Amino acid sequence: MATTVNIFWFRRDLRLDDNVGFFNALKSDLPVLPIFIFDKNILEQLPEDDARVNFIFDTLQTMRNTLQSEHNSSLAIYYDTPEDAFKTIMEQFTIDTVFTNHDYEPYATKRDKNIKQLLDKNNISFKTYKDQVIFEKDEVVKKDGKPYVVYTPYMRLWKETFKSHDLTIYYTNSHLDNLIEHTRLPNLTLSDIGFKSASQNIEDYNVTPTLIQEYEDKRNFPAKDATSKLGPHLRFGTVSVRKMVKKAIAEDNEIFWQELIWREFFMQILWHFPDTHKDAFKAKYDRIEWRNNETEFKAWCKGETGYPLVDAGMRQLNQTGFMHNRVRMLVGSFLCKHLLIDWRWGEAYFAEKLHDYDMSSNVGNWQWVAGSGVDASPYFRIFNPTTQIDKFDKQHEYIKQWVPDYQELTYPKPIVDHKEARERCLKVYKEAVA
Repeated sequence: MATTVNIFWFRRDLRLDDNVGFFNALKSDLPVLPIFIFDKNILEQLPEDDARVNFIFDTLQTMRNTLQSEHNSSLAIYYDTPEDAFKTIMEQFTIDTVFTNHDYEPYATKRDKNIKQLLDKNNISFKTYKDQVIFEKDEVVKKDGKPYVVYTPYMRLWKETFKSHDLTIYYTNSHLDNLIEHTRLPNLTLSDIGFKSASQNIEDYNVTPTLIQEYEDKRNFPAKDATSKLGPHLRFGTVSVRKMVKKAIAEDNEIFWQELIWREFFMQILWHFPDTHKDAFKAKYDRIEWRNNETEFKAWCKGETGYPLVDAGMRQLNQTGFMHNRVRMLVGSFLCKHLLIDWRWGEAYFAEKLHDYDMSSNVGNWQWVAGSGVDASPYFRIFNPTTQIDKFDKQHEYIKQWVPDYQELTYPKPIVDHKEARERCLKVYKEAVA
């Protein structure tokens, strides 16, 4: 007779400690089978040397080795659609309950609805928990129950609500003896899922007290190594957001803390307005007549626009999978306003290249620079890509690092004249939205 188990399904929470759903699964009355599914629906859209897939794979192998060597257990890894993976697991085990953590993206909510229906048909419970955020869904909303669409009042209520919030850390170590005793659970290689070793690596995060304390003074200067590199680790859950908030509070740094709140603001926007990943939040902005010149888009992608700070950002992205946040605003604005190329093109390119790609933040920020989103930059605010150098890279350190040819004769001439592009943008936007 098949062993009766509860399952914990890892998704974007790839850590053994301070994991809410995992903690609740381990406290249940049955042995816990931990699983991860490499989702064919997602993977088939990615390049075969995707650094994020490598990062997930390596993280899972580390977790699996820890469970094998220290707890006489393991982690079952599958490559399939989620529905078919669960059908396979149901053939091998009698399942009482599947535990997992909430995911808020449109594909994820649809996937979870389908999985719940499958499990319901087989009399299996499905329990999900809040884990990747401090506050979610309707927990920080206006008095009338409607979501905030402006950051500052959301942030203020978030902080006010937090004062009475119990920031629990969920220590799993004392419960890991409730894992299934089985060290030979299914495993895969990178090639089994159609991938190969990537040339790029996802860096470790840096949240030392010094970085947090100096964050406000240094964060806007791309030549300084002053960003936390937390993005991918929050995205894939290799760190706990609760522990990161605790660090921010311990160092009493409001700006660092507020960056974490921005993340939750965009998450709740995507949850309340799931169509914003493809439609302008302000519908009239979908009337803009984008030029969508493919030659100019390719020049932007390659970092060959003739504007050194824009090109530095794009070349950094292409070579490393990371781009400094200040520069992201500039390159996004340049694409939408100087070149009049649809923000969705830029969003899709970032989705392919960014190690820390998170749909809610990426869509939120792209709609911000395009002027079409919540709490957006007004359409007539157009960054000057030359004066931005004076403000944020005066010594050209960042530019020299990523565009060493910027003073050479071979460096491309500006793809567009700033003054002419600005006037064209204002005319096109005004006709569409004013």
